[in-house]
Amino acid sequence: MAYLHLYAGTPTAGGTDGQLLSEGDHSAPVTIGPLNASTNQVSSPVKMAIRADVDSVSGHAYVTGDTTTITPTGTTAADWALAPDSSGSAGTFGSYGAALTLSSGITNTNTIFWAKAKAVSGETPASDISVGLHVVCGTINLAS
Repeated sequence: MAYLHLYAGTPTAGGTDGQLLSEGDHSAPVTIGPLNASTNQVSSPVKMAIRADVDSVSGHAYVTGDTTTITPTGTTAADWALAPDSSGSAGTFGSYGAALTLSSGITNTNTIFWAKAKAVSGETPASDISVGLHVVCGTINLAS
């Protein structure tokens, strides 16, 4: 069972909205682009969110106890960059392909972060669904 999920669309900080992204089946991937490879175009930042489930039996939320890391993975992961939220806008983006570490605990409300992608001159135009966002947290507990 997955306890943490990613959302896109227009998630609200502290809310429980947004479009649930697919988790391995490509049914609802995050969409960035299209991008023009001949000009090495970089996308506008895309707002995303991460949040934890609520236990269906107790009604309590799951929470992470420490840092959570989100890492782009896959064939063209080196063309993706992630940033924390900064008062409703993208904060400073990390290097392309680098992980984003969120230092505050993840709860059952949206923690916002941002993604962008770039096209590289010479690549063939395609709908690229090779990139996934891999989420790792040290601990996850049921809140009391």
